[in-house]
Amino acid sequence: MERLKLVLQYFQSNSESISNGICIILALVSVKLYTSFDFNCPCLPQYNKLYSLGVMIVPPIILFFLGVLVNRHTGVMMDEWMRPIGNRSKNPAVVKYLFSAMLQRALLAPMVWILVTLLDGKIFICAFSVSVDPGLFSGLPNNTGLDVVKIMAKVPCKEDIIFRNSSFRKAVSRYVRCYSQAVGWSILLFLIVLGALGRLIKPCFDDHATFLQTRYWSNYLDVEQKLFDETCVLHARDFARKCVVQFFEDIREDTVLRLPHPSSIANIREEEEHGEEKLHGITKQDQVDQLLNKWYYSKPELDVTRIAHRPRACVTWEDREGKTLYSEV
Repeated sequence: MERLKLVLQYFQSNSESISNGICIILALVSVKLYTSFDFNCPCLPQYNKLYSLGVMIVPPIILFFLGVLVNRHTGVMMDEWMRPIGNRSKNPAVVKYLFSAMLQRALLAPMVWILVTLLDGKIFICAFSVSVDPGLFSGLPNNTGLDVVKIMAKVPCKEDIIFRNSSFRKAVSRYVRCYSQAVGWSILLFLIVLGALGRLIKPCFDDHATFLQTRYWSNYLDVEQKLFDETCVLHARDFARKCVVQFFEDIREDTVLRLPHPSSIANIREEEEHGEEKLHGITKQDQVDQLLNKWYYSKPELDVTRIAHRPRACVTWEDREGKTLYSEV
């Protein structure tokens, strides 16, 4: 249970971890879908290959677009790419980094599906059993009245009556499955070697300082969007609360004066001031629309100098003769 909590805390730590977790879940879902999928080959020469390629290609395409859809980097990348320049310049390297991160995560589940299908071999047998030379194997059922192409197309259907108690079908299936698994392991080996070479060679050609800057600003865009959404929710909640209270105050008929106890006056004033701080002086719909419009078309410049170097009051205590005793900031 403790390990599960640690895993959940890791995936909740930042959006990149959440994206990784979602992609891993999609990969596991793809394996589960394949194992629970009832694959039935048509066993017809004109449909075997079409059906098999459809099963091998269509689900990975669906999983890819699903990975693009649930990946948070997709929204951040598109917002950064499509936004007007305004007061903030665009950095193509950040968009490229976000696109690369999104693409890598979205391709995980489709690649898992393709590798699982190749290592299992059923789809490969259905697609290419017709292409096998029957002369390589003995025991071809030639007393069925069917031509060789139709017989080979029925190899994936082990329940077919022409292959009952026949070793020919098993031999052809093993032969094609070996090719399928060889292709699957070759693709897996190629991806692993490619990833390892990328890790080893990339530092030799890329400036690590530039990479750190790109990664920092890509994370900044994600965090900024989150904080803006959270601030909008808080502002909207307080704005709605004040609108509702104002509505009910306007429609009341009888005015009843209830004076608060002196001890609670300070608390009421403090709550009102806190509410006004949340609204930031924005009290009308037009002002909210203008503010959101300004945020989209001219995002603020990435400069917090005024806040970082805010002047601070320093109190110096002196004695009667004017000598400094100590100072407080």
